[in-house]
Parts: sequence; structure tokens; C-alpha cells
Amino acid sequence: MPIVIKVLGFSVALTLVFTIITNLLPQVEGEAPVEKTFDPGAFTEESFVLLGEDLFKGKGTCTLCHNNMGRAPDILARNMVETAAERLADARYQGKATDAESYLRESMLEPSLYIVKNYGKQGSKSPMPVINKAPIQLSDIEINAIIAYMQVKDGNQMTVALPTATPTEEKTTVQAPALAENAEAAINQYGCTACHAILTSESSIGPDLRNVATRLSSAEIRQSIIEPNAVITEGYSPMMPNNFAEQMKVKELEMIVQFLAEGAP
Repeated sequence: MPIVIKVLGFSVALTLVFTIITNLLPQVEGEAPVEKTFDPGAFTEESFVLLGEDLFKGKGTCTLCHNNMGRAPDILARNMVETAAERLADARYQGKATDAESYLRESMLEPSLYIVKNYGKQGSKSPMPVINKAPIQLSDIEINAIIAYMQVKDGNQMTVALPTATPTEEKTTVQAPALAENAEAAINQYGCTACHAILTSESSIGPDLRNVATRLSSAEIRQSIIEPNAVITEGYSPMMPNNFAEQMKVKELEMIVQFLAEGAP
């Protein structure tokens, strides 16, 4: 009988421990992707710009890197029409854009075509994903909405044409990013390669994550994602957003933690 009691007591304690750990993790696992359906023919300039702002800060994951932390140009703090003109006048620019609208579109569809000075490494590809391909996969309407937002937010005129309904496409659905299929997909989806050397990235903005398992335990890796500024690696500045983990689902977080703990390539 004492053995049975001990076994039961151990089981209860183990269950309690897992319950506590689960409650400490970001509780977003059960949330279904949010879908927004709109009629392309019903847009006004104001509603189209608002859609662009929502996409810029949400599905497009633009603010993950384009913020005031220095990893990429701070779009929210810049007049992007004026900035586009400066980029087009740069002798290093070899693209095909001729105005702000075409430059902003080109920068999303071919981000490695022109690397802004002091960002990225010379001769390397931009860590920014091609915005209309996996994992972000923005549609043409969504890309145009973001361009409209970047133009209008600083008081400039919107030059993007409003979408119109067609007989075969009367409504369009904007869906939140689906659950990443694996750790590699999650790492790309949440922009880890923009700052860390991992997968095919050689970025040195943040600590090298290819050998992080030799330095940190699984729990410490998890904490570094949930509370990125709790412990700062020597030689690096606190740059990772405090709400980084809130953008991902629990399964995605755990896939990344396990991938890193097992020794990322």
C-alpha cells in the first residue's frame, strides 16, 4: 500500500509541474487563424490604408525588423516617399523602380536587389523574406494596401489604385498565418534569421544560434525567447522585442526551442 501511495503522489506532483509550466507559456495555441473577408469593390482610400496598417503590423510581420532597434530601417519613423526618392538616387541602386510606389513594391518582392547602406553585409542576400511567397504569402491586394499605408502615413498622396471587384472574385479573405509546419518554417516566419546565424543565415546582429545548445539548456532557450531582455549575451545590446513570443503559437515556440536545444545547424 505505501508503494501505491508513493506512485500516486508522484503522478499528481508530475501533473502539477506540467500544469504550471503550461500556464507560464504564451497561451495562444488554441487560437484559430483570424480571417477577414472584404469586398474589393467596396474599398475607400481610408479603409484601404487601414487594411495596409493592419497587415503591416500583423500578417506581414514588418514591425518585427522595421522598428527602432536598428536591425532594419525604421519605416514608422521615416517618410517613405522621401526615403524612396533617396534610395532611387543612390548610385548603388540597380533596380527598375522609377517612383516611390514601384520602389516600395520592388523592395518587398525583390528585397535582395538593393541593400540599404549600413544594413546587411555587402554581397549577401537580404534577410527579409520575399513577401508574396511562403511563409508570409501576401496577395497583390495586400501588398498594394501596405504600399498605400506607407505612402499616406506621412501625409503623402496615395498613388496605388483601389482594387475593384471582378465577376470571378467578388470577395477576398485575409487570413492570419497558419501554424508553421516545422521549426525551420517557424524560424523563417518569425524573422529569426534577420539577426541570428542559423539555417542559411550568417547574420551577426544577435548571438549565433547554431551552437546555442552548448551554452543554454532548453529552459534557458525558452526564457530567452519569452523574456529576451532578461539575460543579455555579453557583447550584444538588448534589441529583441519583448513581445516576440506573443506573436507565435505555443507549438511554434516549442518547435523552435527543441530545434535549438538539439543543436541547430
